[in-house]
Amino acid sequence: MDTVLGERTAQTKSKWRKVAYGGMQAGFDDNHTDDSFLEHMVMNANVVKRSMLKVMQDSVSISQYLCIVALVGLVWTYTLKTTLTENSLLLLDVTLLGSGFLVLLFTGEMLSLKLLLHYLLNISFFSTGLYILAPIYHTLTRSISSDSIWAVTVILILFHLFLHDYSGSTIRAPGVPQNPTLTSCISLNASIIASVFVASRLPSRLHVFTIMLFSLQVFLFAPLVTYCLKKYSFCLHLLFSFGLMFVTLGLVYMLHRLAFVMFLGLLVFVNVVCPYWLIRMQEYKFEINGPWDEAKLCFDITD
Repeated sequence: MDTVLGERTAQTKSKWRKVAYGGMQAGFDDNHTDDSFLEHMVMNANVVKRSMLKVMQDSVSISQYLCIVALVGLVWTYTLKTTLTENSLLLLDVTLLGSGFLVLLFTGEMLSLKLLLHYLLNISFFSTGLYILAPIYHTLTRSISSDSIWAVTVILILFHLFLHDYSGSTIRAPGVPQNPTLTSCISLNASIIASVFVASRLPSRLHVFTIMLFSLQVFLFAPLVTYCLKKYSFCLHLLFSFGLMFVTLGLVYMLHRLAFVMFLGLLVFVNVVCPYWLIRMQEYKFEINGPWDEAKLCFDITD
């Protein structure tokens, strides 16, 4: 009789079901799993297959901005050596501003003449305020030693490069809905502070104004110009980047041979070694997804 009751109990026992919520199921432990638990296990479902050429092309943007920052450092160095005069810096500022606006005008799909005039008006107000503040910047770090200024400047530039957004722009480009990230804004502030420290060591107020205007033009508008150029034509972006690399390497070679070797090694490391490492590391990436993963919503909670 007991045997018959046991068989009936086993037959009427509820079947285990895999549910996310609903509490414990009668007759089963809370951590119970049946033989079908690993049937839905997926391996390397989200692993992105990358090609060496594609990764090297993407790394060009990093090398491009490294060259831009290196050119800023070269201008700072030649200005501190009084090789570049105030008139030369002012001519350089006007040339960069004009060429930047021309690139934006021809490459910006949603850029209009009205928006360019708006930018010019803001730059005029910005330049006026910068000229008024130049005497303050000139005497800002008079009581601080030069060694401390150069050390902090180098640290700030490295901090700027580490946090810089190499895929976008600190200034929101026309037609781009996303706002700049917090890290990119912090990176921009670090570059501006470094520019102020360098400008405070210059001999005249006009030197301070021109070098600050140059630095802010590069750190503020160069990412916007290069972003619009890359969005307009990737081939043109590559051509501009490689041309910038050759010019920067030539100027660094004229300044110092050891700096040329170090900078050339840095570019090779960024454009060749790092992409090779990334491709090699993909071979060892192993990702497992299964029923133990956290449940994900398959609908938009804002609807």
